[in-house]
Amino acid sequence: MSSSTNKPLPFHFQFAAGAIAGVSEILCMYPLDVAKTRLMLQVGKGAAGEDQYKSIFDVFRRIIKEEGPTRLYRGILPPIMVEAPKRAIKFASNDTYAPMYMRLFNKDKLTQSLAIMTGVSAGITEAMIVATPELVKIRLQAKENAGRYTGTMDCVRKIYAEEGLKAFANGLEATIWRHALWNGGYFGSIFGIKKLMPKAESKKGELAINFVSGAIGGTIGTTLNTPPDVVKTRIQNHNPAKGPAPYKTFFSGAKTIIKEEGFRALYKGYIPKVLRLGPGGGILLVVYDHVTTYMRTHFM
Repeated sequence: MSSSTNKPLPFHFQFAAGAIAGVSEILCMYPLDVAKTRLMLQVGKGAAGEDQYKSIFDVFRRIIKEEGPTRLYRGILPPIMVEAPKRAIKFASNDTYAPMYMRLFNKDKLTQSLAIMTGVSAGITEAMIVATPELVKIRLQAKENAGRYTGTMDCVRKIYAEEGLKAFANGLEATIWRHALWNGGYFGSIFGIKKLMPKAESKKGELAINFVSGAIGGTIGTTLNTPPDVVKTRIQNHNPAKGPAPYKTFFSGAKTIIKEEGFRALYKGYIPKVLRLGPGGGILLVVYDHVTTYMRTHFM
């Protein structure tokens, strides 16, 4: 979130800064995303003796041992390809919706409720872009698909040939819930946390505040959006050849999961997810702020 003291950047600068921030975060944290997906796709309560991952460390150990270390980066191409528009939309939409809502509600400055509203709106916008690449990424990350797809384009071709064009929209509704909740929690929290923290007296102090507020915001956003993420992941990985989809929407899917596996199942994969998106939220904010500051200094 750009500081109020900074001049607004043109959209193409926001786009570039968001892309740099997003790719930096994903390159650092992607193996945690693979671990998260593997844990979320485990159906059942994980009784002893079942071939299920026991922890995040067990996921990493078994992937490296059974599939090789490169599997920790399998499926990274779709999110990298979409990272530029995704992160640009996250920050640019947030910066665009904020003044729009301020005018709409006749406010002179951003408030906590407006920060949450702008974050939710940015998340819904972002979800429209990322739903299809997310589906392809999930298919590539899933253990059961290890020998099914040779790469990203092979995955896209086979989904289209076997399931049709509509399959690429599977999980869109749950994706909207996932991004609306994360962005609302993330940007809303950052606004409140920065209000509580002492004013930075140096650039290093400002970076520290951005990292701390971004990390806390990322943790809060992750806690809010893990249930729709679990449902979304299972919807997007479903193969119609195996029968009717057990989950169709976020709320019906969540109800089924709670009934069959218990409430805690909605938080499968939470540990690797929060380990990624907590610090990852800090990385995003710090890199975005650093890049936009550089752009203002050298290009404006």
